[in-house]
Amino acid sequence: MATIEDEIVHWWKDEKGESHKNVLRIESDGPQMINGYPRDGIITIRHINSKGQLAIKLNPDEALRLSTQLLAVAKELLNKKRSLWNNLSE
Repeated sequence: MATIEDEIVHWWKDEKGESHKNVLRIESDGPQMINGYPRDGIITIRHINSKGQLAIKLNPDEALRLSTQLLAVAKELLNKKRSLWNNLSE
């Protein structure tokens, strides 16, 4: 049974002004013994919207690669924003 670790809910409006919701959900299934051998757990990234849902299952190594890349990109974007703010005050 998957455990929901976290959800990020994003509301947005279309051209008609109607509200819509996107949900990015992180789920995990713990490691387990299969045929006498330990197997990795699974991390599921699920995107849910009003039209349906899409999921990708990652092993722990893939999830770490993704999270490292997201962290690097997020830091870079925040640093660029700080630079823009610093340029305003000059």
